[in-house]
Amino acid sequence: MRPPSRPVRRLAALLLFAVAAALFPTTTPAASAAPSPVPGQLRPYNVDAVYTSGVSSGGYMATQLHVAYSGTFSGSAAFASGPYHCAQNSLSTALNACMNTTQDLQLATLEQTTRDWSARGLVDPVAQLAGDPVYVFSGSNDSTVKRPVTDALADYYGRFGARVRYDRSTAAGHAWISPLGTNSCTVTQSPWINNCGIDAERDLLGHLLGSVDAPSASPGGTLIQFDQNAYAPGGAAAALSLDDRGFVYVPKSCSDGAACTLMVSLHGCKQGYGYQGFGTRFVDKAYLNEYADTNDMIVLYPQAAATATLENPNGCWNWWGYLGDSAYGRHGGKQIETVMAMVRALRGGSTPQPETGRVTLESVDAEDGYVKAATDGSGATVGTMEDGYGLALGRGTDGRVNRTLLSFDTSRIPAGKEIVRARLTVNRGSGSGDPWASPAGNRLLVDVRTGCFGACGVEASDWSAAATVAGGAQIGAFSSGSATSTDLSAAALAALDRTGTTQVRLRFESVPASTAYLFVNRDAPVTLTVEYR
Repeated sequence: MRPPSRPVRRLAALLLFAVAAALFPTTTPAASAAPSPVPGQLRPYNVDAVYTSGVSSGGYMATQLHVAYSGTFSGSAAFASGPYHCAQNSLSTALNACMNTTQDLQLATLEQTTRDWSARGLVDPVAQLAGDPVYVFSGSNDSTVKRPVTDALADYYGRFGARVRYDRSTAAGHAWISPLGTNSCTVTQSPWINNCGIDAERDLLGHLLGSVDAPSASPGGTLIQFDQNAYAPGGAAAALSLDDRGFVYVPKSCSDGAACTLMVSLHGCKQGYGYQGFGTRFVDKAYLNEYADTNDMIVLYPQAAATATLENPNGCWNWWGYLGDSAYGRHGGKQIETVMAMVRALRGGSTPQPETGRVTLESVDAEDGYVKAATDGSGATVGTMEDGYGLALGRGTDGRVNRTLLSFDTSRIPAGKEIVRARLTVNRGSGSGDPWASPAGNRLLVDVRTGCFGACGVEASDWSAAATVAGGAQIGAFSSGSATSTDLSAAALAALDRTGTTQVRLRFESVPASTAYLFVNRDAPVTLTVEYR
């Protein structure tokens, strides 16, 4: 993303300060002594399920983690925030559609984007959201993230079949709601932890976990302060607007080997440890540690930090794409991958797991095309209907057999990384017949060529030119929408050109007996998703 001009950045900063000033503007348990942090590191525990929770920018990040990695997270809770990808990489949209309501937040578009990204492997399969428990909270006095925005979060999750519990019964201001809150219910002010006379933690944990035992009177576990640099891509937390310090609360039962739940809980703007001496007030007052003791639950408290620049002066989590991170809400988002590395360390390794990531490459439109030939492969010519219909595959009405050529700039795969997985995603436009059934069991194969089959622009000889790896993957039958190939074989992974272009040829293994073809959608790029470590 191109950095905004200085006047625009100055205006953005003023808006951010104005927003953050309003971001967080009774039955109370007896005050309990919060545990003091002790230096340590993340180590593996017997974790059997993982959830997210958060408030405001932390609520947005909790939802991003859940949607991006629904295979890891089993549910989520969000106070005072809106639907996934609401800001669409725009600060203006974040302010006007995702906090205020002066702009339509385009919920149908957000749903479709999620489904498209799922099909392309940019987030985990959306089918995994179905049945997940989700807790949503909005107070009627929250003028920072207005009620229709939080309504849209509940609606968004419902579109994917999640089990949503939506609490909008109180007059709360913009805050995390806790029996330990030091603010009255209706205000929006520091420390943005409000007491509304309810036990919201009992409600959210009961919904996520099924049921919970009563909290302990005083936390008896250990609050560990660890180095977040060890989990940040590149080893520099500050470069991602993250604090050097993070915290994890571990009950004794979990330290002793009991099967435990892991809750990732995310503070809001101006609530991070290092923000103007805020310290551990969110960690101490969120009322999660008390439930952790009696319900075998580890609580991870990652910490965002303010930037010295105008990008993120209030230490918010990244939910609009600051610092140029356009992947902030999906696989590869720098803060998301940092938190995921922490989760992996707590689930299965005493040292940080090797840094993993993925890059999704769109095919180079100027070098894509298709070629056609007689059924015996003779008389090949370049197809001419791409602009009108798309890239052809199979046997057309003219009796000729079509094969599609695609180019990818695989030099964009980070240098020095081991490629562990790759797959192709295509979208279907129109078609006729079923080329996978003519003959029965026909296969759509993916040939891979290091470099180009000939010249990188499509030419007639590409129809039969030798591939580096023939049939390195295959794409199953699909009649509409998108389809993702099987994983590229080890040989095909090795054939990806790390210094330049890799070409892919799609072809049916057998010539269809009669007219049976499809067009790859000309308006949706074919993508190659590469995972590395």
